[in-house]
Amino acid sequence: MHIRLAALLVAGVLSVFAVLLVTGRYVNEGPVLLQIGADRGVHSGDVLVVLGWAVAVLSVAGLLRGTGRRDG
Repeated sequence: MHIRLAALLVAGVLSVFAVLLVTGRYVNEGPVLLQIGADRGVHSGDVLVVLGWAVAVLSVAGLLRGTGRRDG
């Protein structure tokens, strides 16, 4: 049960950080790949943030799946 709680906390924190990085401005945001509005767009740095988030969340899901097999 503690592993599941820890995994949920990690996934939550990763999600909050990813949202902050994608919606904020940072030095390495890169060129705009897709213009969404006059002052909004998807930058190349946003793609890296989303890919990193996806890898981390899938890793947490894999840990949870592996834990479920051992427990039950």
